[in-house]
Amino acid sequence: MVAVSAVFEESAEGEHPRRKGETGRTDNDEDFFASPPPSSSSSSSLNTLCSSSGKRKDGISSSSGKSSASASLKSETEEEEEEEEKDDDDENDVSSLLERLALGDEKRDGEEKNYTNSSLASRQPVVGGNALKTKDLRGVAEYVNSDACKNIVVMCGAGISVSAGIPDFRTPGTGLYDNLAAYDLPYPQAVFEIGFFKSNPEPFYVLASHLQPGKFEPTKTHKFIKLLETKKKLRRCFTQNIDSLETKAGVSEEKVVAAHGNFDTARCLRGHAQDVKKVMEHVARGAPMRCEQCEEYVKPDIVFFGENLPVRFGKLAKVDFNRENCDLLIVMGTSLQVQPFAGLIEYPDIDCPRILINREKVGEVPSRRGFFERGTSKGRGFDFSEEGKRDVLFLGDCDEGVRQLCEHLEWELE
Repeated sequence: MVAVSAVFEESAEGEHPRRKGETGRTDNDEDFFASPPPSSSSSSSLNTLCSSSGKRKDGISSSSGKSSASASLKSETEEEEEEEEKDDDDENDVSSLLERLALGDEKRDGEEKNYTNSSLASRQPVVGGNALKTKDLRGVAEYVNSDACKNIVVMCGAGISVSAGIPDFRTPGTGLYDNLAAYDLPYPQAVFEIGFFKSNPEPFYVLASHLQPGKFEPTKTHKFIKLLETKKKLRRCFTQNIDSLETKAGVSEEKVVAAHGNFDTARCLRGHAQDVKKVMEHVARGAPMRCEQCEEYVKPDIVFFGENLPVRFGKLAKVDFNRENCDLLIVMGTSLQVQPFAGLIEYPDIDCPRILINREKVGEVPSRRGFFERGTSKGRGFDFSEEGKRDVLFLGDCDEGVRQLCEHLEWELE
């Protein structure tokens, strides 16, 4: 089940399209998430491929001016051999083109990266100079304890808060959506749509009363994130959760990026800042609050469908996932269905180890694209196959995963 701490992790039918399959990017995120344009050399190669042969299928050259009678003098065997040779040439041209497009030289961060002219297989990078000796928790622990691992970036979602007792959405009788049934929502996710909130904020206030800060305590996973900071290994924690349990566990506010906002601040729909204590009093009662200045409805600074992500998310994502600032990426308790958050796993450098601690596999490279994407650029998902060099998978509860990791690290986890 999905916990409410990440309100945009839901994947049921009827989900708002801006949170599944579309990025919902803000203007300040465009540079970070934009794909590089194709090179002029690639375009030129494609045009050359399309126009290099002037022959038609009947064997007549479009430029020679020879008659069909001349062409008919060729034997059927000769024509078949020519067709086979032409097909082979075209196939080789296409293969060569795809190879150049997929594995050509790329420029990144002002530094040119050249690949040799060897086969596709040999062009797979030797990740991190074998940074991970083994693709398991022990290998990750050895790397974390080494001098090579100084900056760890954490991405987390609802799964890290389930053991705190935060209710999920759909458990019959106790799920939060069941509790909202009396409010005649057009569909459950409408409770998080800004348009619906403007006309009927009461369902959101009722839901918020079930998950407001103060009711729940941090989990082992939250304490593990704090432990990373204590050990001076934590670069940043990017979280989808709105429960603020990361900071409650002691993680410094500057180290936490709440991608979908939280209850720490509040404002009205016209942007007037509000007294959070007063807002939370209304939330506790499930009673919508209005701004004293403009009479607009007030809500905690939680990102709704139709709203921009915090500016801080885009600014820090551009910096924290650079290869100078990210030596290891730890992803925990998320379905990686919501963009642009889910796309963050693609931005560490190609030699940066990554580990997923989750109940199920998510964020993998589709097999039909993996052949060309693996080892060619930063823009790709996890590869847990035997051919993958840097991605580690732990299937299970987040608390159990971090407990075992701490055992290998020889760190004491409360």
